Amino acid sequence: MALPWALAILSLLPLVSADSAHPECANLTGTPITNSSLDLISGKWFYIGSAFRHPEFIQWAKSVPSSVVYFTPNHTESVVYFQEYITHEDKCLYNSSHLDVQWENGTLSRNVLGVHYLAYVIPTKDPAIYMFAYYPEDKEKMGLSLYANTTQVTPEQMSEFHGAVKCMGLEVSEIISTDETKSLCGPLEKQHEEERKKAKEEAA
Repeated sequence: MALPWALAILSLLPLVSADSAHPECANLTGTPITNSSLDLISGKWFYIGSAFRHPEFIQWAKSVPSSVVYFTPNHTESVVYFQEYITHEDKCLYNSSHLDVQWENGTLSRNVLGVHYLAYVIPTKDPAIYMFAYYPEDKEKMGLSLYANTTQVTPEQMSEFHGAVKCMGLEVSEIISTDETKSLCGPLEKQHEEERKKAKEEAA
């Protein structure tokens, strides 16, 4: 079985074309990735919530009250390095690796235990948030996740997420929200931050 972080972030397929009768859903078709758009997801992001139809994804979301991810794009290597801290039930899970960038297709990908996963980054009006879509062509598996650069999102940001959820054919009532106050990864995240700071000081 794929790792929880793979289920939450990378078990994605390219998005189907949006219904032309609903122009507000046009941003769900995805666009090619550029250096500028890739830089928009650079830095620290908080997993805010998700809406899933796949029973396994729903179970995962309910068992993860908090998740934080750091993205570091490398344009020349066409990769995005990441570090993720997931509070899963009563423990902290840490993952560190990279995603391959497919510029023209607008996707991020990774091989996990021989399985190739694609991530389609969804363009947003507000650069302080971004979304990933999950199996949009499959009513039994489809889903959408929201990430933000702060633990609290504004009503406008949540409204954009709600709109995307509805465009995919999901219901707002299906959204499972996180609670950063329940994070168990603070000490490990702080430890890694101090180690990185020390390494930079020594290198200087």
